[in-house]
Amino acid sequence: MEGEFLTLPSDKTEYGHELAYRIAREQLARIADIGQSCRKSGTKYIDSQNAILIEYLNQPYLITLPAGEVSLMSSKETVPIRDKILILHYFLTAKGTPLSHKLITFKELPEGASYFPTFYQRTIKPLVKQFGNEPRRLLNVAKILGGYEANYGDVAVTINAFSRVPVTLVLWKGDEEFPPEGNILFDHTISDYLPAEDITVLCEIITWRLIKLDRSSATPAQS
Repeated sequence: MEGEFLTLPSDKTEYGHELAYRIAREQLARIADIGQSCRKSGTKYIDSQNAILIEYLNQPYLITLPAGEVSLMSSKETVPIRDKILILHYFLTAKGTPLSHKLITFKELPEGASYFPTFYQRTIKPLVKQFGNEPRRLLNVAKILGGYEANYGDVAVTINAFSRVPVTLVLWKGDEEFPPEGNILFDHTISDYLPAEDITVLCEIITWRLIKLDRSSATPAQS
């Protein structure tokens, strides 16, 4: 698989996303052994529907073959194109490497150090801004995405974005001397499942879903 094709586009326009989606679907159509790819990605082939069942952020999705269309399994809700691209890229990139259970930061990824300032602005900063003063609120909303508590920082949750891509969000509450801070940790094997740009987009999606869930839970019901 040609790695340069398996990243979300630097062109953030609708055309850029449509192009990335089309390329990923074309790559999917060229896979000779779908069963092997399912084993590597921890997904399931459904023979009766000629489709791949894949769990993404605690929801089941279908990738239909050979077209490569991505849809929610039990809903007619439209899937955002960035999610479609991530789902296909995960399936196409997955090497089947067992989880190491050794956690690393984004800076430890290939090219992660140079890209970290952008990663921080798009993911960690908004997470800390929303939850830093009351980090335990993160636990409640993360459960909706299948998250469970982890033993890091003052509060941490692990969300299985895909079956082989756990993402751990860590918060430190801060005190009179230091402001709240946070970090995002990954299994050491994550580069065998997604490239750095896709990891950034995935974490951005997770962060903003959590923020929206928290804001909606804090909004009083309208009479």
